[in-house]
Amino acid sequence: MIKITEKMLDELRGFVMQQISPKRFRHTAAVEEMVARLCALYCPEHTLQLRAAALLHDLTKELTLDAQLELCKRYDLPVSDADKLAPKTFHARTAAARIEHEMPQFNDPLIVSAVRWHTTGHEGMTLTEKLLYLADYIDESRTYPACVLLRRYFFGADPKEMDEEGRMRLLRETMLLSYELTIKDLLQEGNPIAEDTVRARNELLLEASRG
Repeated sequence: MIKITEKMLDELRGFVMQQISPKRFRHTAAVEEMVARLCALYCPEHTLQLRAAALLHDLTKELTLDAQLELCKRYDLPVSDADKLAPKTFHARTAAARIEHEMPQFNDPLIVSAVRWHTTGHEGMTLTEKLLYLADYIDESRTYPACVLLRRYFFGADPKEMDEEGRMRLLRETMLLSYELTIKDLLQEGNPIAEDTVRARNELLLEASRG
């Protein structure tokens, strides 16, 4: 595990500010704040790593599809025809690849995997992957109705007052609701649904059925 320091985060923040637009950076900064709040509830020991992941998660978000595909080619990332129908999912893969290949000081499996799966989720998600995924969905910069609903759902349950079992159950329920909201929006827009998202939702439904 790579040791992350506040100095490293400060330097990373300055680097990221030069890579993305001011609007995108405001969201990125809000995700960093939100993931720190979630870490305080679930895994304080990984706060610095997930703050780094938050700063890096949208590093390639604003690239064109052609530029995304070029990065996929450069880093040998497989691309299917179905992938090309969902261009908004590319940045998670290309950002993770950039970290692995270009940023050795942050090439920590925890950071890379959190960035890789922050958009679609996947079956068998780790706790840290879930926390960045959720932070990206409910950060305070988000004003979309689904994001506001999910943020209120999670914090309205007052997770600080729950025991560990209750907080984990709330996380599962919130993640499940996030997938349902995402799938509903994609269907309404006529967009494809990532198979990883479907499998992640099904896994949580099975867990919920077992209590």
